[in-house]
Amino acid sequence: MAQFHPGHVHIERTALTKNDHSYDLNIEYEAFSDPKEGRGIQFRMHGIIEGKTVDEQFFLAKDQVLPSFLSVASRKAQSYLASHQKFETLGSPHKLYDAMFEDIRQKLDVKSGDPIKPEHLE
Repeated sequence: MAQFHPGHVHIERTALTKNDHSYDLNIEYEAFSDPKEGRGIQFRMHGIIEGKTVDEQFFLAKDQVLPSFLSVASRKAQSYLASHQKFETLGSPHKLYDAMFEDIRQKLDVKSGDPIKPEHLE
């Protein structure tokens, strides 16, 4: 199950095999200005992964949000699994993330060709 509302995504998945994993996560986000990085998005990912309570917060600058959000969130989710389990990505219908990314573009006024800080490319 997956749901989108501006500023909030809910993703739920039930393990299908013994090597799979279950989760029920809410991802809330809002535009935020960081004194060092400038405008960006403050995320809060909370819920349950494999029976473990999750409550993670992270900030991504405007030029990092769209290309990096899923990989950052997936890495944080990985830390809640046993070392032998691999958390591939936060799976969800593509249209859910399309709506979320469009919402973020509007919140940050992201336009094609916006500059990227060179230090964010390292």
